[in-house]
Amino acid sequence: LMPNIKSAKKRVKVIATKTMQNKAINSQLKTEIKKANAALESGAENKAAAVRVAIKKIDQAAAKGILPKNTAARKKSALAKKLNASA
Repeated sequence: LMPNIKSAKKRVKVIATKTMQNKAINSQLKTEIKKANAALESGAENKAAAVRVAIKKIDQAAAKGILPKNTAARKKSALAKKLNASA
């Protein structure tokens, strides 16, 4: 359904743009978390750096409201736990 009212039409456009931005950020976030987990499992030398990048992405997503605050904290905690266990 396409709205008839001008402001409603604009909302549809704006929401579509924001949805695409959120999907892109979410995708980057998932990629970085996967990279960090892969680095931790493989025992790579740069695992601390990979975890640092993933935690930064998690913080950015939480700041933008894409991830709930507690979800971000849980994901960061899980990464830190894995990093400390592998050290």
